[in-house]
Amino acid sequence: MELNVEHLSVSFSNIDIVKDVSVQVKKKQFVGLIGPNGCGKSTLLKSIYKVIKPRQGDVFLSELDVIKSSPKKVAQKLGVVGQFNELSFDFTVREMVMMGRTPHKGLLETDSQADYSIVDAALGKVNLEAYAARSYNSLSGGEKQRVILARVLAQQPEFMILDEPTNHLDIKYQLQILNIVKKLDIGILAALHDLALAAEYCDYLYIMNKGRVVASGKPEEILTKQLIGEVFDVECETYRNPVTGGLGIAYLQTR
Repeated sequence: MELNVEHLSVSFSNIDIVKDVSVQVKKKQFVGLIGPNGCGKSTLLKSIYKVIKPRQGDVFLSELDVIKSSPKKVAQKLGVVGQFNELSFDFTVREMVMMGRTPHKGLLETDSQADYSIVDAALGKVNLEAYAARSYNSLSGGEKQRVILARVLAQQPEFMILDEPTNHLDIKYQLQILNIVKKLDIGILAALHDLALAAEYCDYLYIMNKGRVVASGKPEEILTKQLIGEVFDVECETYRNPVTGGLGIAYLQTR
């Protein structure tokens, strides 16, 4: 399944937050969305997954017109892992993950054995089988984020959006989440905060600044010290990581 976002604009109180942005994610591609705080990344993603209505533009998941389709129909194809997942009331881990089956069920339809099998498999993928009966609110931040990922896996989506899912996690949990997602073999669009992680995991990057896409391309092609300096206002040097072979970034100082 491919994502095509065409000429999307979002405004609040007559202020343009996202300005004529077009983004494409090809089949099974992991695409990153990066940029400084307030550049419009999360607003763009929320307009793609129907939390915010765009002022103009089109969003298609292959042949599915996302903007014109019902949230339930979209949720059968598109899964979303967000940044914050706190609850005012509590569920068990299994109950949380079972919510991922909702888009595939009719009104008042009860959970089937097939649903339980799918939920157990999702918990297995995030290594939380032993936590199924635990209280969700008793978990650490990294554990909660893996539960949310399991809930999305239980949706059985054909495409996934990650809205800065690792921004508040320790590096161990950042790597766990991204490693699990990378192995899913579906299309991914992820807003990421860490440029080194974006370079390591993404096949292609879009860089946003002040509501617009200012550059796009493969990480090693566009993550230059000149562009990083212009967009993020920091001095840096880029290098080849001797361990991973990937792109490394050494920050020197703010401008």
